[in-house]
Amino acid sequence: MLVLSRKKNESIVIDDNIVITVVEVRGDKVRLGIQAPKEIPVHRSEVYEAIHNLEQKTGHSGVSSAET
Repeated sequence: MLVLSRKKNESIVIDDNIVITVVEVRGDKVRLGIQAPKEIPVHRSEVYEAIHNLEQKTGHSGVSSAET
């Protein structure tokens, strides 16, 4: 795992087409803004796990749109 330090309004670029920006830092919470192409699904980990579990139970793909 790559660990980077960023301050408010600083960004990280992944593969030329994904930008993650620190929008706000408040106490122990960090708000991130994520810019990614529509064809790349973006989910919080708990949402991703729920989708993955549903796909395993039903045998087909679930949600493919972006979720933050």
